[in-house]
Amino acid sequence: MATELSLTFRFPVEKSPKPRKSKSGVPQLNCCNGYGFSKNNSGFKGQLSMKVNAVQDEAIQSSNSETTLLSQTIPPSSSKLVLVVGATGGVGQLVVASLLNRNIKSRLLLRDPEKAISLFGNQDEEKLQVVKGDTRNPADLDPSIFEGVTHVICCTGTTAFPSKRWDGDNTPERVDWEGVRNLVSALPSSLKRVVLVSSVGVTKFNELPWSIMNIFGVLKYKKKGEDFLCESGLPFTIIRAGRLTDGPYTSYDLNTLLKATAGQRRAVVIGQGDNLVGEVSRLVVAEACIQAMDIEFTEGKIYEINSVEGEGPGTDPEKWEELFKTARA
Repeated sequence: MATELSLTFRFPVEKSPKPRKSKSGVPQLNCCNGYGFSKNNSGFKGQLSMKVNAVQDEAIQSSNSETTLLSQTIPPSSSKLVLVVGATGGVGQLVVASLLNRNIKSRLLLRDPEKAISLFGNQDEEKLQVVKGDTRNPADLDPSIFEGVTHVICCTGTTAFPSKRWDGDNTPERVDWEGVRNLVSALPSSLKRVVLVSSVGVTKFNELPWSIMNIFGVLKYKKKGEDFLCESGLPFTIIRAGRLTDGPYTSYDLNTLLKATAGQRRAVVIGQGDNLVGEVSRLVVAEACIQAMDIEFTEGKIYEINSVEGEGPGTDPEKWEELFKTARA
C-alpha cells in the first residue's frame, strides 16, 4: 500500500558563497563550453547577467510556510555531475533550478539551448554546461556528452493527446519510447544512477480509465521506455508521477522558478505497484528525483508519487529517505 508522511518544514535562506574559480576537473566538451557552442552545433554565445547567487540573496518570506526551491545553501558537490535531459520542460526546469541552488554541477542536453539562457541565465561553466542534442536522433548522442557524468535525470515527455507539442514529430512514440531507448543505449556503464520520470498507470494502459489516456499510446510507450532502462544493466530509479500540477513555468526565469511553491499540496505520498491515483506537484516530482539519486536502496526500484494537502518533507534528506523506505507494494 502507499504510505503518507506529512511533515512540517521551514528553510532558512543564507547567502551563497562566492563562486569558486574554474577547475580543470570539469571535462571540456567539443560541443559546449558553458553557454558557448561549436559551429557543429549551430550554437550561439549567451550573454545574460542574471546570476543564481543574486537570487539566493533574497529572503522569501511566506506567512503560510509554502515550499519554495530557495533552501539553505548546500556546499558545492565537486564529485557529482548531473546530466539533465528535458531540462526546460515542466519538471526538468525545476530540477535544474534546484541543482543550481544546491551548487551541484549540471549539464543539460537540449534541442534548443537558447531556452537555457532565458530560464537559467548566464552561469559559470563550472556550475552549468549546455549541450545541444535530441534524444530522438541517436547521432546526436556523442560519447563526449557523457564524459564525467555521474548521474542522469531524464524528464523528457510530451502530451498524451495531439497538441502543438506534437509538432516536429514530438509524439509519445518518438519521445517516450525511441528517445528514452536511444539515451539509455548511449549512456556509459560508469553511472551511479539514472532517474527516469514516468507516469502512473503504465502497467494498466489497457484498463479503464487508463485506456482513455492511452488512446494515442503514451502510457504504452512510457512503459516500453521503463522496461528498456530496467533491462539495460544500468543502476536506475523510476519515478512514476500522478497528474502533474503547479506549472509548467516555461515562460519564467530562474528567479521565478526558485520562488515557485507547491501551494497547500506539500505532503508526499509514495507507493509501489502502480496503485496510486491522483495528482502531484511538479516541484515534488523534481525533488523526488534529486533525493532518489543519493538513496542507495532506491536503486533498481520503481515508485509512484502523489502530493496531497498538508506539510511535506521539503528538501530534508532524512524525511525523503523515510518516505521511500516506508513505501510498500
